[in-house]
Amino acid sequence: MKERLETDRLILRPWVESDAEALYKYAKNPNVGPIAGWPPHASVEDSRAIIQHVLSWTGNYAVVLKETMEPIGSFGIMTPETGATVEGLTDREYEFGYWIGEPYWGRGFMPEVITEVLRYAFEELKAEAIWCGYYDGNAKSQRAQQKCGFRHQYTRQGVSVPLLGEIRTIHVTCITQGEWWESEEAKKKE
Repeated sequence: MKERLETDRLILRPWVESDAEALYKYAKNPNVGPIAGWPPHASVEDSRAIIQHVLSWTGNYAVVLKETMEPIGSFGIMTPETGATVEGLTDREYEFGYWIGEPYWGRGFMPEVITEVLRYAFEELKAEAIWCGYYDGNAKSQRAQQKCGFRHQYTRQGVSVPLLGEIRTIHVTCITQGEWWESEEAKKKE
């Protein structure tokens, strides 16, 4: 996986331990983690441990705002070995997972990131398909996926969310390489 990706307003780079304070600043918010399936962070030390044991895996990126150089969210390109939850992924399929701090909701940051990571996945990783999902009630994530061309594939009820000890409904979406190329060609004609 590439060490760094960039958009007009954001940099995606590996998480480092010195990001713990910024991570805690946004991940302690009870409006952020639970909707994505994880509990709010309890302390800067908790955030540091999560950087060390989860976010340091290959394919996890800090979403850094160029304007401040502060991490404001996280983005993961996952395989079955690195936490993908979609069953049956082939070696040329990936799952995306992401979140962004509440002050940055509704400003188009996640669609901007997803667009760049789709480009990277299809052009450089030669992915055949990218999968994503959102829990019932996470309309922001649903909209971001729709804006970027993901299409609903299936809904599964009774899904365990182990970090929260809950059972939820998940909606799974996908975009194939062919669908992505088709949308890129359409953009060029506009």
